[in-house]
Amino acid sequence: MATNITWHEGLSRHERNTLRKQRGFTIWFTGLSASGKSTIATALEQHLLHLGLAAYRLDGDNVRFGLNKDLGFSEKDRNENIRRIAEVAKLFADSSTIAITSFISPYRADRKIARDLHTAASTPKDDSIPFIEVFVDIPVEVAEKRDPKGLYKKARAGEIPNFTGISAPYEAPEEPEIHVKSDQLSVEESVQKIVDYLNAKELLPIKA
Repeated sequence: MATNITWHEGLSRHERNTLRKQRGFTIWFTGLSASGKSTIATALEQHLLHLGLAAYRLDGDNVRFGLNKDLGFSEKDRNENIRRIAEVAKLFADSSTIAITSFISPYRADRKIARDLHTAASTPKDDSIPFIEVFVDIPVEVAEKRDPKGLYKKARAGEIPNFTGISAPYEAPEEPEIHVKSDQLSVEESVQKIVDYLNAKELLPIKA
C-alpha cells in the first residue's frame, strides 16, 4: 500500500458533466469468448460518437498489449486484470466520458468489485457513477462453432489452459441491467436495445 499520499480535490464530477454537456458512466460488457461482445461494443461506440458524445471502448485483448501486458490468465491475474480495468473505466466515466468495456470477466465477485467501485464513488458534491452491466449471452456450443480466433479448438486440444467455458468457469450475471442474446439479435438490434435502456434511464443528453 502506498503511504504519504494525499487526495487533491479539483472540479467536481457534476461540474465536468455540466461543462461537457453529458454524463459519464460505464457500460460493462461480459460474456463468453466469441459471444459478440467486442463487435456490439464497437458498434455502440461508433453510434454514440456519431451522436457527438464522448465515448471510448476498452477491449479485453487490446489492453493486454499495454496496460495489462504483465498479466496472464490464472485466476489471480484475471482478478487483477478486471480490477485495473474497473479503475480505468471509472476514471473515464468520472471525466464525463462514456466508458465501454468488453471483457469476458468470468467471475461475479470481480464484476461486483467493478460495480461497487462506481456506485461507492459518491462524495458530498457528486452522485455515484452509473454502472450498466450488459450480459452478452450465447450458448457455449454456438460460441464454439463461431470460434473466429480458433481459441476453442486450441482449448479442446489442451493448448490453452484455464479457458473460460471449457476448462474454466463462467459465472453468468444474475441481474444484469441489459440481457442480450446475441444468437437471436443482430448487432444493430443489440445496439438499439442498449440505447433504448440508456434513453429510458435518461443517461443520454439527446434521444438516440
